[in-house]
Amino acid sequence: MSTQLNDGHGLVHTPSSVSASSAAPTIQDLKNAGIKHIRFYWVEPTNIVRLRILPISYFEKLLKSSRPGIGVPKVTGGFVFLSAAEGYGSAGEYLLVPDLSSLKITSYAPGHASVMGWFEEKDPFVGPDGQLSVKVPMCPRSTLRDLVQMAKQDGIEFIVGYENEFTFLLSTDPVTPGNIHQYSDAKGLIPSLRETQCLEEIVNCLIESGVNVETWHCEAGPGQYEIATGPLGPVEATDVLIHTRQTIINVAAKHGLHATFAPRISMTAPGSAAHMHISVHKTGHVKPKDGLSEIESSFLAGVMDELTALPAFSLPIPASYRRVVDGVWSGGTYVAWGTENRECPIRLSNSTSPNSRNFEMRFIDGTANPYLILACIIGLGYAGIKSKRQLRQQNFNMNFGPAQLSEKERQEMGVTQRMPLTWEESRKNLAQSEVLRDILGNSFVDRYLSVNKVLADALGIYDNEEDKALTRLVEFA
Repeated sequence: MSTQLNDGHGLVHTPSSVSASSAAPTIQDLKNAGIKHIRFYWVEPTNIVRLRILPISYFEKLLKSSRPGIGVPKVTGGFVFLSAAEGYGSAGEYLLVPDLSSLKITSYAPGHASVMGWFEEKDPFVGPDGQLSVKVPMCPRSTLRDLVQMAKQDGIEFIVGYENEFTFLLSTDPVTPGNIHQYSDAKGLIPSLRETQCLEEIVNCLIESGVNVETWHCEAGPGQYEIATGPLGPVEATDVLIHTRQTIINVAAKHGLHATFAPRISMTAPGSAAHMHISVHKTGHVKPKDGLSEIESSFLAGVMDELTALPAFSLPIPASYRRVVDGVWSGGTYVAWGTENRECPIRLSNSTSPNSRNFEMRFIDGTANPYLILACIIGLGYAGIKSKRQLRQQNFNMNFGPAQLSEKERQEMGVTQRMPLTWEESRKNLAQSEVLRDILGNSFVDRYLSVNKVLADALGIYDNEEDKALTRLVEFA
C-alpha cells in the first residue's frame, strides 16, 4: 500500500501508450460495418466546422487516385469571411486531403463515418528552400502536425486531453437554458430529464466511435455540462475534440435542444471554457516528484513569455472576455501559473505525480480554433525547451489568486503582467509578437487579424440577455 502511495496518483500515459490506443478503422472495416457515407470535415481558422458528404464508393475510388483530395474554394477553406476582409477576393481552390488516421464511425449519424483533412495547394510551387511544395501556411491542422513532427525529431513529444464545456438551450431566441442545477449536482442528472437522456446518448455515441470518455457531469451554470476525453497525441486529441463537439451538437438537435459552446450566455452564471491539458515528454528523461523537470520548466517558460498574445487565438471574440475575470475560477487576469490553482491561466495538475503531471491551459474557450491555439502552445513551448528558457514566475501555490495580493507581493513572485482584458488588447499583443509571427508566419498572423475583425463585427457585442447579438453568438458557437 505504501509503495503505491509513493508512486503518486492518476493514470500513467506515455506517447507510445496513447498512440497504440488510437488506431483508426480501415475502409474495409467501415464497409463491413455497413457504412455508406463519409463525412469529410475541415475547420476554418475562425473555428467554423465545414462538411462535405461523400458516398463511400466514391471515397474509395478517390483514395486510389494519384493524389486523393477534393477541391474546396479558398474562401471557405481558409476563412469564412475572407471575401469580406480588406484586400482578399474569392478566387482559387485548395485540395482538401483526407487523413485516414482520423477515420471514425459517427454513431450519431447511422451509416456514416467521418474523416478530417488538411489543405494542400493544387499546383506545386517553389518553396523558400528551392524545393517544390504544396504546403498551405493557412491550414491550422497541418501547422500543428508539422510542429509536432519538428519537436519529435529532437525527442520531444506531447500528450493532450480536452474538457468539453457546453450548454443545452431550449431556445436561441430568446436564449433559454435547460434545467437548473449546481456543480456536479445529482439532481442535474436525473434519468427522466431530457438533458440527461441526451447527454447519455452523446456519451454512448462517443464510446461506440472509439472515443475514450473519462467523465461527464453537470457544470455550475443552467443547462451546462462537461464531457472530458482521454489523452492522445496533439493532432489525434484535437480530432477527437472536433468529433466530440459534432456528436454533442447532432444528438442535442435530435432531442430538441441546441448545444452551444459560447463563452458566456449570462453574466449571472458561470461561463464555458475549453480547457486543454498538455504534458511534455522526452525519452530517458526522468521527471522529479518535487518540482518541474528541466524540459517542463523551459516549456512552461516559453508559453508564459507570450501569454499576453495567445488570447487573440484562444479568446478570439469580444464575448470571450466576459468569461475571464478574477475570483470566479475562470483563470483570472494575471500572467501566472500555480499548482491546482484555478485562478491562474495555467494550472499545474497532479504536481507531485510525475507520471500523470500536466499543464491545464485555462485561457481557452470553445470559439477558438483548437488546432491553431495548440500549434501556438506547442510552438512556444518547444522554442522554450530548445533555448533552455528560464522560468521567471514562481509557482502560485496558494488557495487564492494573484488578484488578492498587493502589487509588491505579486512583483516578488514574478507576476508582473496582466492578461489582456479586452479583445482589442489581445489583437494588439498578437500583432506585436515577433515569436508567434516566427512560428506561424507574418502572412498568417496578418490575415488572421483581418478576418478576425470581420467575424467580431458580424457577431457584435451583446449588452444583456435579451440582446439579438446574444442569439447570434449562441447560434455561431
